[in-house]
Amino acid sequence: MLLTPLEWQALALSLKISTVAVAASLPLGIAVAWLLARKQFPGKSVLDGVIHLPLVLPPVVIGYLLLVVMGRRGAVGQWLYETFGVSFSFSWKGAALASAVVAFPLLVRAIRLSLELVDKRLEDAARTLGASPWRVFYSITLPLIAPGILSGLVLAFARSLGEFGATITFVSNIPGETQTIPLAMFAFLETPGAEESVARLCILSIVIALMSLFGSEWLSRRMKKRMGLS
Repeated sequence: MLLTPLEWQALALSLKISTVAVAASLPLGIAVAWLLARKQFPGKSVLDGVIHLPLVLPPVVIGYLLLVVMGRRGAVGQWLYETFGVSFSFSWKGAALASAVVAFPLLVRAIRLSLELVDKRLEDAARTLGASPWRVFYSITLPLIAPGILSGLVLAFARSLGEFGATITFVSNIPGETQTIPLAMFAFLETPGAEESVARLCILSIVIALMSLFGSEWLSRRMKKRMGLS
């Protein structure tokens, strides 16, 4: 089970990309989940559908759309490159963006479900005592939905680790730059005599996923116990 330097490189890059993707999308995920759970507005169903679209679209379609919009010559990507010198094409930042887009619906859904279970009477009581909306959110709502946020983070992280189609379409398969574990497995499958590398990375992916799920369950139980929810 000793990994080769290329396999270690793919593992480190996968963890880096997944962590950045989840951390960057968390604030927006909380905001969108709160908007969908607490507000009524025209076009809410459309927004909900757009948010969940990556769950049903082929990942290759998502990668192509990212290439059209965020590529070096894309509608937004060209402006970012010319204005700030930021480019997502053929870089790990693009891989993180692809992972974030694909995993975003899972993050939003878990947080939204937690928000819908919060007793609004607790928030209303805090407001009657003079607490501002921000203080109510940070002192009451956020701690109550913490287990849901944690579940969403783990689901999004695991989905990011397994992302393949959108990544290879948007940023290609570049060793050391965009070649995550799934992309490395794909490359090894096309290489004669590399079956052992494929098997090692497959086992590694399963171990990381199980560790993430078990760790999430343990932390969720501890949080609920500390808050007196179980």
